[in-house]
Amino acid sequence: MTFMDMEELWTRQYPVGNDDFVKIRKQGQLYVDKTELLWRMINLSEWIFLSRPRRFGKTLIASTLQAYFEGRKELFEGLAIAEYTKEWVKYPVLRFNLSVVKDLPTEEIQPRIGMQLKEYEAIYGRDEDERTPGARLSGLIKRAYKQTGLGVVLIFDEYDAPLLGKLGDSELLDKTRTIMQEFYTPIKACSAYERFTFITGITKFSQLSIFSTLNNLNNISMLPQFAALTGFTDEELDTYFHPDIERLGRTMGVGYDEIREMLRKKYDGYYFTEAKVAVYNPFSLLSAFANQKMEDYWFKSGTPTFIFDAMQKYKTDITTLEQLLAPSDGFDVPTESMTDALPLLYQSGYLTIKDYDPETYIYTLDFPNSEVRTGFIKGLMKTYLGMEKTDTQVGFALKFWQALRKNDIELALREMKAYMAGLPYVEGFKQKLAEVSNAEGFYEWTFYIIFSMLNIYVRTQVKCIKGRIDILIKMPDTIYVMELKLHGTPLSALKHIESGDYAVPYSTDGRKVVKVGIRFDMTKLAVRDWKIKME
Repeated sequence: MTFMDMEELWTRQYPVGNDDFVKIRKQGQLYVDKTELLWRMINLSEWIFLSRPRRFGKTLIASTLQAYFEGRKELFEGLAIAEYTKEWVKYPVLRFNLSVVKDLPTEEIQPRIGMQLKEYEAIYGRDEDERTPGARLSGLIKRAYKQTGLGVVLIFDEYDAPLLGKLGDSELLDKTRTIMQEFYTPIKACSAYERFTFITGITKFSQLSIFSTLNNLNNISMLPQFAALTGFTDEELDTYFHPDIERLGRTMGVGYDEIREMLRKKYDGYYFTEAKVAVYNPFSLLSAFANQKMEDYWFKSGTPTFIFDAMQKYKTDITTLEQLLAPSDGFDVPTESMTDALPLLYQSGYLTIKDYDPETYIYTLDFPNSEVRTGFIKGLMKTYLGMEKTDTQVGFALKFWQALRKNDIELALREMKAYMAGLPYVEGFKQKLAEVSNAEGFYEWTFYIIFSMLNIYVRTQVKCIKGRIDILIKMPDTIYVMELKLHGTPLSALKHIESGDYAVPYSTDGRKVVKVGIRFDMTKLAVRDWKIKME
């Protein structure tokens, strides 16, 4: 790399937190060209819906569409869509960002939407009889069409923002939904005056409940041809970010291949369709390049509480979320029709598609990457264990892990016993224990969460031919098969492992297999004793 190349790299501008296409292009910030896909989308249908997790580029897509339909040709110079566009037309564009009414009381929603309507009414006028947001929007569409002679482009960004914070309150949700229905009604009613409509959000509320009669809304969220519409692919990393990866590697003292693999594990792994197209989280990746540091940026930017509230409401078993098998109607369903938290977990980006069986139509869902898994586990600590992450918990997990790395299971269990002895004094622990019907299951949750903080491979209730393994831990040299008992003896727990042939599937793995029977003392909420058998 020449001196000038290096100087250019250090002055490179990353659009971290900037989702305004116009500013990005005018300020010379890095822009990954997605406009060929936008061209395909525009020519697919006149009504498009796209669901993607937060911080995944939805608003940038909306902003780019606005600039395109406003005919701002100069901003698209050198981009793919410029090659396909023969005539640049300045359409009237009405774009609304509904995130501004997020978490507002219902009585404040209409006035806040009205502020955005007012900006366009200053251009196209307003009839004094138009009092509700829906009536005002309808009037705007018709006047804009009449004044320009061109179809109106409608863009609704984060359409579901007013609804998400109210998912736990059915009465409040219904009131909010009624307000938003009235606002969205003109989309269909005024279709004769429209050129294109784009709606984006995190979740998928049913068309009937939100968009009334808009039955021709084309949901492209899981279409293979738009899998890479948001996020960055490996090919795009090679095209746009090769020098950035090299620079981050030098900062962290590792080679190119190693830093590339670190980035992949940390930020890659989102699959939005059954097509084998993985994408990186754009916000996290750009933040890592800008700060020259790999951190959990997605979670630092905010963790939606409605996710964990829904998990509590539907009593989600957190130990079943990895390598989860489900049909599409188990997770790609309208939010108000869900019977468990899985649709929210998928649509919000906490789980993603990892595999698909075309014969059974079954998808495999899992955490996209280590950033999501680690941040999610931290969120579970408070939700499921009633406690915040502390140095004590991290210290225990680290000591336990170090003991296992040394193949010293006795030391690991002594550390566990010492740690568990302190849990009764953690606020909310006994209450959480009382909320689950299976106390052994609660201890499984505890181990799963604590060990997962350090990305130790831990699984609970692992299916076998003759039953389920309570806890399975995999280390580089050893596999631990654990059975938990609240009644009986450690020996009976060990015999349960052997009678169920729980260790058999791992006998040809090449690693040493250790069987562990553990008994808990319910009166003290602690590990009482254990028995170990090594193969």
